[in-house]
Amino acid sequence: MEEPLTPQSKVERNEGTIFWVVGFVLLFVLPVLNVLPAEDSWLHLSDFALNRFGKFLAFAILALGLDLIWGYAGILSLGQGVFFGLGAYCMGMHLMLTIGSESVYGSALPDFMVWNQVTGLPFFWKPFYSFTAAVFAGLLVPAAFALLFGFLAFRSRIRGVYFAIITQALALMAWLVFNRNETNLGGTNGLTDFKTILGFRLSEPGTQLALYVITVLCLGGAYLLCRWIIVSRAGRVLIAIRDSEQRVLFSGYSPANYKLFVFVVSAALAGLAGILYVPQVGIITPAQMGVLPSLEMVIWVAVGGRATLVGAIVGAVGVNLGRSLLTNHFPELWPFFLGGLFVAVVLLFPDGVMGITRKLSEKVANRTAPLRKTSAVEEEQV
Repeated sequence: MEEPLTPQSKVERNEGTIFWVVGFVLLFVLPVLNVLPAEDSWLHLSDFALNRFGKFLAFAILALGLDLIWGYAGILSLGQGVFFGLGAYCMGMHLMLTIGSESVYGSALPDFMVWNQVTGLPFFWKPFYSFTAAVFAGLLVPAAFALLFGFLAFRSRIRGVYFAIITQALALMAWLVFNRNETNLGGTNGLTDFKTILGFRLSEPGTQLALYVITVLCLGGAYLLCRWIIVSRAGRVLIAIRDSEQRVLFSGYSPANYKLFVFVVSAALAGLAGILYVPQVGIITPAQMGVLPSLEMVIWVAVGGRATLVGAIVGAVGVNLGRSLLTNHFPELWPFFLGGLFVAVVLLFPDGVMGITRKLSEKVANRTAPLRKTSAVEEEQV
């Protein structure tokens, strides 16, 4: 006789099923709909829609990292936009260097450097001629920055609301620094007007389709990585830290080391999201790594449901899709809608969309359980 499933095992089984079903739709169904002739099928998915969805999935990778540190470790970080921006700028610098003679001024230097009368390429730009170096930098620079910042913060036992405040200050500081022209990173205009990636034109639908598929694969890999961390011994310690850090400390573990580990992983995932975001959107500015974007990222996870990886993906895609639709028709209402959504999550459904779904499924299961039990008894009697 099979042992009954615990609530946690039911959640994990349901999330696993959702992962494979959604993965099949994203990786196979949507690209097939995109390549269908527009004039022959009403199922055709436009290049613009696929590109926009690829951007949402890049945000979902970031949301996974934030859910890992906030939902499972209980550490609220309001500075994830910084790590996202660092990864995006690393890729953007590479794409700027590949423009070459196609730039407005026909110079080997990026246009904003010519405009600012910079005579030579700054030394920290030179490694970004290499695509491989740009990708590794997009992962390692955010991770290294998080390692340094987290080491100082966690060793000082800064936690709770105080950690949230200093990460928010970090986002403001990064926004101020990247806005300055003296940093040679484009100032307030950022990096834009990209032409090619690995020799392929970014304006071509085939290139955007390939970037979308790569984003889906990276999202799947990020989900499996987060799932592996959660079910491991380290994941159980992280959950224990979230529930009672003092008890974990008295048990002989070092909470600071575990928190530092998950903080670095979440930063690397944010950097990966930035790497995938830039070639699909075509621009990165300091406005995308400031305080407000970092707050929005928290709302994604809260709406989807903390401590549910699928919920983080649902929240990131759902909120950004709603933003895209509302800003097209009612741009002035979006800030009010976003604020109202966050208040509703806090007051009405603190477990997010996935929490509502779980409660509804439990109610249905409880109502159908007596019917199943009665039918089982009747079968035994027969």
